[in-house]
Amino acid sequence: MEKIKIGVIGVGSISDSHLQSYVKNEQAELVAVCDKNAERAQAKAEKYNASKIYSDYHLLLEDKEIDAVSICTWNNSHAPIAIAALKAGKNVLVEKPLCTTVEEAKQIEETVKDTGKLLQVGFVRRYATNTNIIKKSIDAGELGEIYYAKASCLRRLGNPGGWFADKERSGGGPLIDLGVHVIDICWYLMGKPKVKSITGNTYNKLGNRSNVKNLSFYKAADYAPNKNTVEDLANALIRFENGASLMVDVSFTLHAKGDHISVKLYGDKGGAELEPELALITEKHDTIFNVTPQVDSLTFDFVQSFQHEIDHFVLSCLGQKETLSPVEDGVEIIKILTGIYESSEKGIEIQFD
Repeated sequence: MEKIKIGVIGVGSISDSHLQSYVKNEQAELVAVCDKNAERAQAKAEKYNASKIYSDYHLLLEDKEIDAVSICTWNNSHAPIAIAALKAGKNVLVEKPLCTTVEEAKQIEETVKDTGKLLQVGFVRRYATNTNIIKKSIDAGELGEIYYAKASCLRRLGNPGGWFADKERSGGGPLIDLGVHVIDICWYLMGKPKVKSITGNTYNKLGNRSNVKNLSFYKAADYAPNKNTVEDLANALIRFENGASLMVDVSFTLHAKGDHISVKLYGDKGGAELEPELALITEKHDTIFNVTPQVDSLTFDFVQSFQHEIDHFVLSCLGQKETLSPVEDGVEIIKILTGIYESSEKGIEIQFD
C-alpha cells in the first residue's frame, strides 16, 4: 500500500486533531513534527510516535522523506510557511484561514500554480457528514435557488487570549477565527457565488473579560490577562452578484444569556439548517414539512469531520480525489474577511469588481 509521509508544523492545540487523524489513516505515515518550543515538539513526537523532531520548519522542509505537511501555526505565519513548503515540493494542508491578507493569498495561489503541488485549506466543516447531506440535496435541486443564508457563532465568554488576542499574529478576533468557518460553509453551500459588496461592523468593547469568575472557557497556552488587540464582535451583510445575500455575526465575548451557533440556508423550493441541528424544510401537498434525518449526530462532529478532512487530503495527495477546499476558495474567503474589516474601519460599504 502506497503511503504519504507527513510532517506537522506547529504543535499547539489544533495540531492534535491533525496528528491523531494521520495516525488513524492507514495510507499516511507520521514522520516528523516541528515547533519552536522544543519541549512541546518532543512531547507530541512521543505521544504520536513521530521519529523526527525539528524546531526550524526550514529544516523539516529540506527532509526529502516528507511528502506533505500540515501547517498549524499562527495565522500570520501561514503564508511564508505554505509558500516555502510548496517550493520544497511538498503538498500542503494549511489550517484556516489561508493567511491574513489578500496579497499573501494571491502569492500562495501563484505558488500553487507554479509548483503544481496541492494545497488544501482547512475548511473542516466542508468535510462533515451533515454538510455532505445538505450538499447532495442542494445539488439535486431540492432546495431550488439559494437566495439567503444566515449564520451566527456567538460566545458569551470565549476570548482564548494569547496569540488569538494578538492582532499582529492572528490577523483579527472572532471574525477570522470563528467567522471564517460559518461564512465559508454558507458560501460553499450557496454555490460559491461572486461577491458584489460587503457592509461590516466590528466592536472592541469588552476585551477578554479576565475579571469574570465562575464560568470557564478555553485559554491559549500563552494566555495573559488584559492583553487583547482584537475585536469582541463582528457582523456583516454580504451581497452576491447573483442577488443572494448572507448575514453573519460572531463574537468572542458578548453580554448574552448563552453561547449560540446557527447556520441556515433558504431556497425557493426548500430550506436547510446545518446548526444547531441538521434539518431540511420542504413543502408537499400544500403542507410544510420539517425533515429530520436519522444520523449519528445532528450537530457538527468535530473529531469525525477532522478525520474526514485528513483522509480526503491523503487521498488527494495520492491523486485519488480532488480537494473540496482548494487554494482558490481560500483566496475568496480572505477577500470576504478583509472586506468586512475594511468596511468597518472606513464606515462604508465595500464594492467588489
